[in-house]
Amino acid sequence: MNDQNKTVGTDAVYDARSLGSGKMFVLGFQHMFAMFGATVLVPAITGLSVSATLLFAGLGTLLFHFLAKGKVPAFLGSSFAFLGGYAAIAPRLADGAANPLLPYACFGVACAGLLYVIMAALFKSFGVKKVMRFFPPIVTGPIIISIGLTLSSSAISNIAACWWVALIAIITVIVCNIWGHGMIKIIPILMGVILSYAVAAVAGQVDFTPVRDADWVGLPFQWGDTVFGLLSSDALDSELLLTAVITIVPIALATIVEHIGDMCAISSTCERNYLEDPGLHRTLLGDGLATALAALFGAPANTTYGENTGVLALSRVYDPKVVRIAAFLASLFSFSPKFAALITCMPTATIGGVSLVLYGMISAVGVRNVVENQVDFTKSRNVIIAALILVLAIGINYGPGSITIGSVSLSGLATAAIVGIALNAALPGKDYEFGSDHQGSTSVNFKV
Repeated sequence: MNDQNKTVGTDAVYDARSLGSGKMFVLGFQHMFAMFGATVLVPAITGLSVSATLLFAGLGTLLFHFLAKGKVPAFLGSSFAFLGGYAAIAPRLADGAANPLLPYACFGVACAGLLYVIMAALFKSFGVKKVMRFFPPIVTGPIIISIGLTLSSSAISNIAACWWVALIAIITVIVCNIWGHGMIKIIPILMGVILSYAVAAVAGQVDFTPVRDADWVGLPFQWGDTVFGLLSSDALDSELLLTAVITIVPIALATIVEHIGDMCAISSTCERNYLEDPGLHRTLLGDGLATALAALFGAPANTTYGENTGVLALSRVYDPKVVRIAAFLASLFSFSPKFAALITCMPTATIGGVSLVLYGMISAVGVRNVVENQVDFTKSRNVIIAALILVLAIGINYGPGSITIGSVSLSGLATAAIVGIALNAALPGKDYEFGSDHQGSTSVNFKV
C-alpha cells in the first residue's frame, strides 16, 4: 500500500514526504524532545557540557545515518554505560563542580569508540548470518525486554518529583495516541512534553532563572575541555591517560552487545531487517565513530536511543529523514545556551512521565519479538535462558548496580546479555537459521 493512501497514526509510514514538510518538521521536533531528558542527564551527572552533548548527539546521528546508508531510523544520544568510567577517572568534586580530569576520561571513551570499528570489521569479515546465530529471539527478546525494564527505575524516580505533573504528561500521551486524529495522533510525546511543561510553569513548578541569565548564542564547547586541548597541554599525565584507556575501553564490549539488541528492537519495530541491510557492521561503525567524535570534543559517548525507538512504535512513522531532522535541530540549538537552559529547566516529572511510556514501549517490542518468532517456552533451555537474562539484568540493576571483574565493571544488562549468549551457545537443542520474513523484518527461524 502506497504511503499516500495510508491512515496517519494507524498505518506504517516509511516515506514521510507524503505527510508534507511541515508535519515532517514537527515529527523531527518530537524525536528531539524525546531524547532530551536522558541525553542532558549524562552531562548533568558527569559535569560535561550540555551544549556539546546536544551538538554531538546531532552530528553523531547524522554520521551514523551516512554510514548506514540513511536507512536506519535511529537517533544517537548520551550513553549511560560509561558513567562508571567517568566516575573512576574524573568524579565530580565535593562542591559539585566538574572535575578538570574529564578530558582524560573522554580520551578513554574515544578509544572505546575505536573498539566498535574493530568489531565492525569482524562482523563484515564473518558475515551477519554467522554472528546472528548467537543472537536468536530467545536471547534478543528478553534483552530488549530488559532494556525497557532496567530503564524504568529512572522514569519512576523522575515521576516521584511531582506525580501530578507526570500524570498530565502520561495522560496526554495516551489520549493523543489513542483518540487523537491526524497529526495529533503521531506526536503524542511532543504534546505530552509541551502540555505538562506549560502546566508546571503556570503552577510555579519551574525556575526559569537559568534561562533568563543564559546568552542567546554561544559556542557549544571550549577547546581546553576537549581531548585535543589535553594532548597539547604541557601538564599532560601520560600514566593517567593510559589508566583511562585500560579502565574505560572494556566497557565497549558491553555496549556493543546492547547495540545489537537495539538494532534488533528497531528492526522489529519497523519490520525491516537492518541487520542485513545496511548491515550490522555499518551500524556498529556509525555508533563507534560517533562515540569517538563526541568524546574527542568533550561530549558523552553516544548510543542508539531507546526513547526514540519508543517514538517510532507510537507514531508508526519510520522514515529516517524525520530522525535526521531531529539531529539537525539538536545541532542547531546547541549553539544557543538559552535553549539548552530551557531544556535543562524542564520538570523532571515531565521527563519521567513521557519516559515511563517510552520505556514500556521498548519492553513491549521485546515481547513482540518473542511472540512473532514463536519461541517455544515448553522447552526447558528456552525458559532457563530467558529467566536468567531477565533476573540478572533486573536484579543487578536494582541491586549492586554492576558486577566488577578485575578492572572491568559490567552493568546488569551487559552481564545478562553475556550469560544469555553463552547459555544459548552451550545448551543442547538449538536448531535455528537467521533469515528474513515478510517485508524483510528480522527473523530467526529455529526449532528447539
